[in-house]
Amino acid sequence: MSDLKKIVIDDTEIEVDGAMTLIQACEEAGVEIPRFCYHERLSIAGNCRMCLVEVVGGPPKPTASCAMQVRDLRPGPEGQPPVVKTNSPMVKKAREGVMEFMLINHPLDCPICDQGGECDLQDQAMAYGLSGSRFKEGKRAVDDLNLGPLVSTAMTRCISCTRCVRFTTEVAGITQMGQTGRGEDAEITSYLNQTLDSNMQGNIIDLCPVGALTSKPYAFTARPWELTKTETIDVMDALGSNIRVDTKGREVKRILPRNHDGVNEEWISDKTRFVWDGLRRQRLDRPYVRVDGKLKPTSWGEALAAAAAGMKGKKVAGLVGDLVSTEAAFALKQLVEGLGGSVECRTDDAKLPEANRSGYLGTATIEDIDNAELIQLIGTNPRDEAPVLNARIRKAWLKGAEVGLIGEAVDLTYDYHHVGTDRQALLDLADADHAGAKDKRSVVIVGMGALREADGAAVLSQAMKLAEGSDSKLMVLHTAAARVGALDAGVVTEGGITAAMDGAEVVYNLGADEVEISKGAFVIYQGSHGDRGAHRADVILPGAAYTEEGGLFVNTEGRPQLAQRAAFPPGEAKENWAILRALSAELDATQPWDNQAGLRRALVEAVPHLGKLDQIAENEWTREPLKKPAKATFVNAIKDFYLTNPIARASEVMAELSANAKARAETKVAAE
Repeated sequence: MSDLKKIVIDDTEIEVDGAMTLIQACEEAGVEIPRFCYHERLSIAGNCRMCLVEVVGGPPKPTASCAMQVRDLRPGPEGQPPVVKTNSPMVKKAREGVMEFMLINHPLDCPICDQGGECDLQDQAMAYGLSGSRFKEGKRAVDDLNLGPLVSTAMTRCISCTRCVRFTTEVAGITQMGQTGRGEDAEITSYLNQTLDSNMQGNIIDLCPVGALTSKPYAFTARPWELTKTETIDVMDALGSNIRVDTKGREVKRILPRNHDGVNEEWISDKTRFVWDGLRRQRLDRPYVRVDGKLKPTSWGEALAAAAAGMKGKKVAGLVGDLVSTEAAFALKQLVEGLGGSVECRTDDAKLPEANRSGYLGTATIEDIDNAELIQLIGTNPRDEAPVLNARIRKAWLKGAEVGLIGEAVDLTYDYHHVGTDRQALLDLADADHAGAKDKRSVVIVGMGALREADGAAVLSQAMKLAEGSDSKLMVLHTAAARVGALDAGVVTEGGITAAMDGAEVVYNLGADEVEISKGAFVIYQGSHGDRGAHRADVILPGAAYTEEGGLFVNTEGRPQLAQRAAFPPGEAKENWAILRALSAELDATQPWDNQAGLRRALVEAVPHLGKLDQIAENEWTREPLKKPAKATFVNAIKDFYLTNPIARASEVMAELSANAKARAETKVAAE
């Protein structure tokens, strides 16, 4: 039974949950309350005092609306609902006073501050502050911090809202930031001047309501009103985080998170946020053909003719990389299978079932983690494979969930029971009695590290047995953004990549840069960056990166989401679906669609649930046949979080972060 209370806010009577704070109740009533320290996803600090309101009949002073609950208000003398005023003379005077205090030490450097134009302090000083200050003394100054290559600091601007401290401590799970000193000596600083050791630290840039924390790579490059903003989907991991890509002219200038409660809440990983400099380096911007052992630039006509000549009458294998949209994967499948060849998207040889959706996806949604009481991880390090999902597991752990891990012991930012490192630990757990777990909400999460070994199918069958025996939901945590969509579209060959490549004379490599292709085969590479795939190619067809074409991506829980085009491919590079359509005409196997809309229609006709955007289709539970795995330990799928794909490997920022992480891992602490 919910604890509903009536409350009158500015002459509007509403009924809200008694556990709500006044600031939340005001939002329900459509009244905006200014705030600096309050944030929906962080604990309440109550230290900026900007959200003051007047409680009628309460103490003769304003109340901080973020820290008082509706149930704590007293009713009127005859039992009338309590009354709250948000625009009375008392509130107006209090807000002006608070704003005056905020600006006492804040420097007047808006013209050179990166937060200018999207700054909460500017907006609220205009809306709620006075036009001048009575303070005539000199302003204090504070030394800037070195937080690493991502976050630029100007701590003199800091208003001590502590959002960054609360985020790093509660959500990111690191304890390197805090506040020292008292009174005018109080300042936010990092412990022993450490740089931040987290792959989610960029979020404190968004959280900072002033210009104290800004983006180092983006510094002084653009103002917000010069940027074109495009809402799209991230492909750096398989979570499908909702992002906004900001472009100036043809160049991507920054990437920011969008709020989606079911996927990434409002956080993104540092790789997602800062990988944009890799979008313009090492790019393939014109077609190439290998002549006498050397790649020579050529025209589109010649490159397509060379590719078609190489493919005609030969056994073709198509490989789909990790960043490819579902439409492009489907177009390659239609083309290659039309020529009698085979296609494969499981390029890391993950033993995912071809047709059983509950086997390659599971039945759990990302939101199920929030309310889980038991979470069992198998062969995965979510901190590297999906940092935002890891933050969600941490949130469940903070609420009291128990977490177990079978696999490599790593720092996950929360405590867990380390059940074991090998297959035997999984077998023992799957065979154990789970009577106590059946009445608890539980999730089993299986990582790619567990499934890409030779006995991956057996590991999956045991994980499914464990989920069934403990009444848990199963989640398969993918590492490749393209994988689930391609599996849904049937871009698979029975027997996996070995069977697909068996006897192949021609390999059509669609952006698969993590694959070793043996000598002898004729290789056509279609992709955006000059990475490993392009080095091995005989013909290079330059394609678009994920920000340069629209497309469907299905995330690790099976939610189809539509990515939008934010920029255009460089030079002569073309969108991936257009290249495949042009090549099909050269091969006299013209596809029955002429544009991306036609291709998407054909895809949705073949796989209807892909047309239901942002909806998760329910998977019918079918357990894989039980097999016994080999005797081996689990190895995690990702060795270096910052260098997992060609865009990240082209990025200077990612290279620096990777080098820093390596150096940090090698530094011995004195006690060792």
